[in-house]
Amino acid sequence: MLLQFLVLLFAGLCNAHTVHLPAYGRRCFFENLNKGDELSVSFQFGDRNPHGTEQLTGDFVLYGSQRSEVLKTLRDVSHGDVFVNAPYTGKFQYCFLNENSNIDTKDVTFNVFGVIYVDLDDPNTRSLDGSVRQLSKLVKEVKNEQSYIIIRERTHRNTAESTNDRVKWWSVFQLLVVVVNSLFQIYYLKRFFEVTSYV
Repeated sequence: MLLQFLVLLFAGLCNAHTVHLPAYGRRCFFENLNKGDELSVSFQFGDRNPHGTEQLTGDFVLYGSQRSEVLKTLRDVSHGDVFVNAPYTGKFQYCFLNENSNIDTKDVTFNVFGVIYVDLDDPNTRSLDGSVRQLSKLVKEVKNEQSYIIIRERTHRNTAESTNDRVKWWSVFQLLVVVVNSLFQIYYLKRFFEVTSYV
């Protein structure tokens, strides 16, 4: 039981790496996964040249246990997030490619997240790792709900502020119209009742 908990704990940790990509080359890594395990890779291409100003791009390929089986491909991207549920047990390989470029200062920083599969819907699962997974799932749902509420609140606040702005400027415009109209009426009535005498 303790061993399973430690495996789950270490599998859920993030492993951050930075590697150099040679010109017209590739760098590959592999993970041993069991059926149903989750693997998530997030990455960003960068430039080791301190004077470089352009955003470098590259390719990402995720292979199944057979090298000819391509599960995910991203071409000519500066960054990305790839998620896969292992369809079977085996060694899965992911590669960062610089094969279409002669830039030799390109590197890639990537994080690998792995989660061991536990069937959360199985009522007989009363293990600690199942409870941790269930708690993690609920926390993610709460976090997503909070993000949704924050975005809705921001949208509604912007709408209310825009409406208040329009009402304010409409009131100022109405006030100016009333003042101009009053001055015109005073001027017109004064001229109307003026007595003109001719000599």
